Amino acid sequence: MSQHALTPMMSSPCLFVHSTSTPSYTLTWRQRKLIVRLASEQESFRLSPVRSQERLIDCLQRSPVTLVKLDPALGEDHLKIWADACHQADKQLFLRLPSIQNLPQKRSHVRWHMKRVFDWLAAALMLLLLSPLMVWLALLMTMFSPGPIFFQQWRVGERGKLFRIIKFRTMMVGAERLHHRVMGNQDGLHKLKDDPRITSLGRWMRKYSLDELPQLFNVLRGEMSLVGPRPWALYDAVRIKPELQHRLNALPGITGAWQTQARSHMLDLSAVNRSDLKYLRNWSLWQDLKFLLLTIPKVLSGFGAY
Repeated sequence: MSQHALTPMMSSPCLFVHSTSTPSYTLTWRQRKLIVRLASEQESFRLSPVRSQERLIDCLQRSPVTLVKLDPALGEDHLKIWADACHQADKQLFLRLPSIQNLPQKRSHVRWHMKRVFDWLAAALMLLLLSPLMVWLALLMTMFSPGPIFFQQWRVGERGKLFRIIKFRTMMVGAERLHHRVMGNQDGLHKLKDDPRITSLGRWMRKYSLDELPQLFNVLRGEMSLVGPRPWALYDAVRIKPELQHRLNALPGITGAWQTQARSHMLDLSAVNRSDLKYLRNWSLWQDLKFLLLTIPKVLSGFGAY
């Protein structure tokens, strides 16, 4: 269907207005899927960007839509608005990405299934063994870093599906609101060695990657693997060049090539994505095992961590 065939989605006119303001949306309805992209100047039917989170949630809840796909060109702020609304309305949310043919799961179904079974079993065992350490870290945070224990953030997962990554909070409360003020116009990955938002306890946890332990819950939920490409945050994902956006289809991992071989020594977005694509082309179970083994000394030494 075209963007004009939108009346089945929402019975209320709360979102559907003609507008000449920019930027604006174009919606396309396809078999209970809603595709949201930036409207071009030539399109006569456009929608003003959503300003009210509550109105968007209400419209999505009353619609028969089961899946929403967003154009990365919408930008970080609008992606967050839709991501939070879809989460509240219990709708699946994906980025609209170019397809990729060399994903490991497409080349070797049996070995990929073995990897995913190992992911689940290993993550469950590690959570069991590491639970005393995680409880201890939570107690330290309660004493020395008042506020939420966990930090959740939208990341791009398999086939562009957005999910909320779970980490121990290492920054002061409200640090996300200061993100762009601190990072400025930094071209590469948004990582800063002397980030003033990081707490003293958080800096220590980051040095030994202890803040990443709760990601094991993401592995159990099927959103991540133990080994895979870096899970991109929205503020990094929207700045990836169009010719490399197909990399975002891959299942992300807690550790992998970037984490063990480069980490903070490689902050160029394109270089990291090309490294990830090389990993995907050459993927094997043995390569994943190698990265898992390499992770142990890298974590203990605090390699490239900040």
